[in-house]
Amino acid sequence: MELKKIVKLCETTLDDMKAEDILVIDVTGKSSMSDVLIFATGTSTRHVKSLAHSVNANAKNAGLEPLGMEGVNEGQWALVDLGDLVIHIMLPDVREFYQLEKLWQGDA
Repeated sequence: MELKKIVKLCETTLDDMKAEDILVIDVTGKSSMSDVLIFATGTSTRHVKSLAHSVNANAKNAGLEPLGMEGVNEGQWALVDLGDLVIHIMLPDVREFYQLEKLWQGDA
């Protein structure tokens, strides 16, 4: 599946599940690990877990094989690794503390 379609699938999944502040950043040439990062905020640990599981399930249903998920048990910061696309789903205070999107946008 084409990367743009994968990104759209994940964005749609997050939006449908009421994730907040969804941000897509193209990191092509800035990272050897992925080409696109998606950041999203969940409103509770249960919401973060649900968002991660939904993205993972929808990716599998689309024929992708996710490389892994991290942090889902804790639910404060979940990461879904789809290879060229990595999704970070965080609680608001965790996202504010780390401000990863600023690092990748060059605004840090």
